[in-house]
Amino acid sequence: MDGLTEGIPPLVDQYSHGAVHGEVGLGEFETHLAEAAGATGPAPPGTTFFDSRAGLAVRRWCPPLLGLEPHCAPVRYLARRRELGAYRAGHLLLRGTGIGTFLLDSRAPGGLTSPAELARAAEGRAHEVVRLEALAARTADTAGGTDVFLARTAEELYAAARTATAFASGAASCDDTPPGAAEVREAAGRWLRARRTGEAPADPVLGRYLLWSAVATGLPVQLHCPDPRRLTGFLGATASRGVDLVLLPDPWHRRPAAQLAATFPHVYADVGTRPGETLREAPFGKLLFSTGARGPAELYVVAARLFVRAMQRLMGDWVADGWCRAAEAGRITALVAAGTARRVYRLDAATG
Repeated sequence: MDGLTEGIPPLVDQYSHGAVHGEVGLGEFETHLAEAAGATGPAPPGTTFFDSRAGLAVRRWCPPLLGLEPHCAPVRYLARRRELGAYRAGHLLLRGTGIGTFLLDSRAPGGLTSPAELARAAEGRAHEVVRLEALAARTADTAGGTDVFLARTAEELYAAARTATAFASGAASCDDTPPGAAEVREAAGRWLRARRTGEAPADPVLGRYLLWSAVATGLPVQLHCPDPRRLTGFLGATASRGVDLVLLPDPWHRRPAAQLAATFPHVYADVGTRPGETLREAPFGKLLFSTGARGPAELYVVAARLFVRAMQRLMGDWVADGWCRAAEAGRITALVAAGTARRVYRLDAATG
């Protein structure tokens, strides 16, 4: 089965937040494992979040990258991490992911690697994806009023379009027409009067305004919407705008996202680490891989390993069932792993 992925290019991770800079203690590591496992609150008494699928995956795939045997005790693993130092351990882990290009969401808080820092650590390339809500929040922190805020937001957005690889929106829904100027001005004034410094806009009118403004730049736009079916009208309305849209839904809505990608020529969908849920729903050239990682470099390792192994199993089944030949399976894997992302985000033109 390993032969099915021979020749696969370095992965393109189309969405993550960056890795932590410094040492990660047991408590912080457990917190990140809890998030990866989808849990809230502490582990049940007498247990640990290493007792989860995410924890098992870390123990399986990460120790060998640091010179240890797979499945070593968590305490031994973290001791080895400290022994090597955060800088060296992070480099070994990131360089062992198989990821060659990272697209980082710009809304990430302090303490995580910037695109340049992640690229150096991984010996790869990294590009910024500008989160629209974060851009608006930064602009509002220095704007003196509604008119200044709207003018500066437009300026900042088009300035970002010259250097960013893509924009990202967290709008949960969007109409099939942009909001009117008066409606936007009223919503902006209401938000500016009530907001605190650093607070991003949650008003749906401002979300629609930012999203339609990003579409006008022509850059690809990531749509981080829990249920992408709420964006169906917007997807249809943007079909002739000459812009690619990438759906990054909650994990349990990946199938409908893939179905929407199959419906609209300019729409693509994220497969996360479980491509089997989506490859039956859309053409292979409409699907892209991401880790969604935030925090320890181990989460990049785990997500990449899970994706590759899932593709190996799926393509192995397809070859065994006569759906395709091994060479075709390798080409499909390469498309989802990197090829589609390189095309959609124009990474070859950016030498990424």
